[in-house]
Amino acid sequence: MANKLRITLVKSTIGAIPKHRKTAEALGLTKLHKTVEQKDNEAIRGMVNAIQHLVKVEEV
Repeated sequence: MANKLRITLVKSTIGAIPKHRKTAEALGLTKLHKTVEQKDNEAIRGMVNAIQHLVKVEEV
């Protein structure tokens, strides 16, 4: 596994359920096309998996 994940919000959270909105915000994704780098661990992977329809993920 890589040390970091590059996560980009590619779909708006406007129509998403509130739990998915809060998950995106917790990852640091506040605006469309914003990219953040997070540590690659089980917690982050689980969060990304929950909102996989809203984000694009790359291993860095």
